Amino acid sequence: MTFKFTAACALALAGLMTLPACSSLKERSVRLEQAKAANPGPCPRAFALYEASRQVDIQGKESFENVGFTAEINEVRSLCRYVADSPISADVEIDMSFGRGPVANGQTHTYNYFVAVTRKNIAVIEKEYFPVTVTFPPGVDVMSTTERIEEIIIPRAKETTSGANFEIVVGYELTQAQKEFNEAGKRFRVSAGAP
Repeated sequence: MTFKFTAACALALAGLMTLPACSSLKERSVRLEQAKAANPGPCPRAFALYEASRQVDIQGKESFENVGFTAEINEVRSLCRYVADSPISADVEIDMSFGRGPVANGQTHTYNYFVAVTRKNIAVIEKEYFPVTVTFPPGVDVMSTTERIEEIIIPRAKETTSGANFEIVVGYELTQAQKEFNEAGKRFRVSAGAP
């Protein structure tokens, strides 16, 4: 199995400029039609794992005043292609937002996220981690980016094996405390405390 990563499409200052798309709507529409026409079955479902879709650094008691850096996965998109007995070739785009809370140390922070291919509801086949480094300009506490994994190759056992048998799962690398915070349904959104 192969993962081919390309750097973030763009970083945007929240509320100050729009985030340019990695590809135009027309290009994406054409790719979607080509994928549908060629595939004998559906693509793997791509999504953010709920308990790993947010990263909140809290230093001390759970209150906004103690929040450091935060991150949230907003949306996951994927297309795939496969014909005859070829493997599935998929890509994934991940829209993320990042925040800098009151106790964040410095202007730059590196977040680590994972992309995993799983046998649907069974087991992880392969999982890779990727870093995304964000530098917040002075006076800016919320930013966004789109990360793209260009090529995920998923072998199929036989020609009749459908993409529906697999999932592409994304999320952040978390500490145990961060994971428990998410699992409890608690949250400080990346825009928390913004005017």
